[in-house]
Amino acid sequence: MRRLPLRRLVSLATLAVVGAATLGTAAACGDDSESAGGGSGPTTLRLGYFPNITHAPAVVGVEKKIFEEKLGTGVKLETKTFNAGPAAIEAIFSGALDATYIGPNPTVNAFSKSKGEAVRVISGAASGGVALVVKPEITSVEQLRGKKIATPQLGNTQDVAIRFWLKEKGLTTTKEGGGDVKIVPQENAQTVETFNSGAIDGAWVPEPFVSRLINAGGKVLVDERDLWPDRKFVITNLIVSTKFLKEHPDVVRKLVEGQVAANEFVNSKPDETHQAISDHIGKISGKPLDLKLIKQAWPTLEFTNDPIASSLKTGLDHAVAVELTQPVSLDGLYDLTYLNEVLKAQGKTEVAQP
Repeated sequence: MRRLPLRRLVSLATLAVVGAATLGTAAACGDDSESAGGGSGPTTLRLGYFPNITHAPAVVGVEKKIFEEKLGTGVKLETKTFNAGPAAIEAIFSGALDATYIGPNPTVNAFSKSKGEAVRVISGAASGGVALVVKPEITSVEQLRGKKIATPQLGNTQDVAIRFWLKEKGLTTTKEGGGDVKIVPQENAQTVETFNSGAIDGAWVPEPFVSRLINAGGKVLVDERDLWPDRKFVITNLIVSTKFLKEHPDVVRKLVEGQVAANEFVNSKPDETHQAISDHIGKISGKPLDLKLIKQAWPTLEFTNDPIASSLKTGLDHAVAVELTQPVSLDGLYDLTYLNEVLKAQGKTEVAQP
């Protein structure tokens, strides 16, 4: 084997050292970049909500960029809207969503189907804002026999509520739309049209659809607040996937900060809130929500960070009674750690952990 001159060996050695140093520097720069970006840029939080008044904290939090402010530059917020809870839960299960504002019964179903693994309630959001609106000639529950009543979706919170209420009154329903009263699940956006056409005789729905149906000639037969102690029941709470909570607890805490700040805005600035809701729903639907409609609906709602856990448990009992879910222990469903940290830091009353 031919031996290289000493000068050549020195040159190769120098190149090797320089090359190693260059690679080391590049690797170090790469490590710094990944660390700053959380491995591959900002963490993405995919948040769901419904474009209606009962989700006002979510709507306002997105429209006024309250969530973005609290999450900071290290988190990218992506949002998706839903008509009803079951669809949002499917998105959680499929991994397409990290957190969502949602009603109590889909929350319970998600917890039950996943054997207590999939989701955690991290805050309340709203109470009230739901009613059964019917044709004006219907004046009693008995007159609902043979009638068609709409709900947002089979198994959603309002669907369970009317089925249980009818059961207590001695009237039957079936999942297939049979029984004494025919329950017709449909998207809320269709309800006013089907009500006006006579395809349905009423609907158990959240605001603003209650007010829309009233303005279309309907009347309230049941204000759901009248069915609950102190007229309080959870209509909207905030849940997060357990996987996301474990992997990104810092992001979840910031999300809760955003929820508390959004509720503060909603409760302290009603006029700005009404305008924000109108504008935001307009961006989604193509037509701003009438401010008069929002003001009409507003007194039926209370926006609270307390998830009113007792009413969720009662809702579960109702869902079991109408055979839309199975009995399940709710132990572990609530994780209000971050909510109470945020409330305590702001000198506000903490919420009891269920």
